[in-house]
Amino acid sequence: MNPVLTRKEHELDALLSDLGNAVIAFSGGVDSALLAAAAHDILGDRALAVTAVSPSLAARERHAAAELAASFGWNHLEIDTAELERPEYVRNEPDRCYWCKTELFEVLEPVARQRGAFMLVGTNADDLLDHRPGLRAARERDVRAPLAEVGLTKEEVRELSGAKGLPTAEKPASPCLASRFAYGVEVTREGLQRIDSAEEVIRALGFDVFRVRDHGDLARIEVPAERIDEVIAAKDQIAVALKGLGFVYVAVDLGGFRSGAMNEVLPPPGFRRA
Repeated sequence: MNPVLTRKEHELDALLSDLGNAVIAFSGGVDSALLAAAAHDILGDRALAVTAVSPSLAARERHAAAELAASFGWNHLEIDTAELERPEYVRNEPDRCYWCKTELFEVLEPVARQRGAFMLVGTNADDLLDHRPGLRAARERDVRAPLAEVGLTKEEVRELSGAKGLPTAEKPASPCLASRFAYGVEVTREGLQRIDSAEEVIRALGFDVFRVRDHGDLARIEVPAERIDEVIAAKDQIAVALKGLGFVYVAVDLGGFRSGAMNEVLPPPGFRRA
């Protein structure tokens, strides 16, 4: 590793050691996996990785998180969250993530209190530059983000994950299923299950970097631009499968895959309407 990353790793270890006890919000993604690994390396049994289980967590992601924790011998707990019972979450406005994280932290808080532990999330330094309403929920509840605090970027998180032997080092980003819904399209249990099933259709064709976006009657498929021809070649198979799930229209986004595409409709930070 380069000296800068080595320094940040040492700072992360020191930060975790100072905390003493930690409850980590663990989705099984790249960031939370690194944080869970580092916390267990430093704190041992005083670290607990907690996976929030709800319809917004894809079934394969839930299983992968459990398998990862078991393979490394981490303390791991699954706990149910009920964001779908929050009208502010269901209506799916641009602050949806705030209400999701509010639910998560309210569920984690008693667990952390019982253990005398800090609540930790895997936010990295790059996340601070994006539209992340959940950051406000974390600040309101004094939730710590050690990766961001020591300045670890996404690229550095992946590099450090590889150095620690984590299989998530090259794992594609996989945010919650609710992020697939266009703002204003209500998030429902049935809709989340439909998106989960729709993405399994595309995954079965050999894609690992992609999204199926839900625009109500329309399913918009994003794959890397250089692989759009592969989707077009399988268009009949895909259309039949996704229409079978209840979509009326199926489209391919010619702009290709890009993370956070739903936020393209939002005004830039600091913009004020006249």
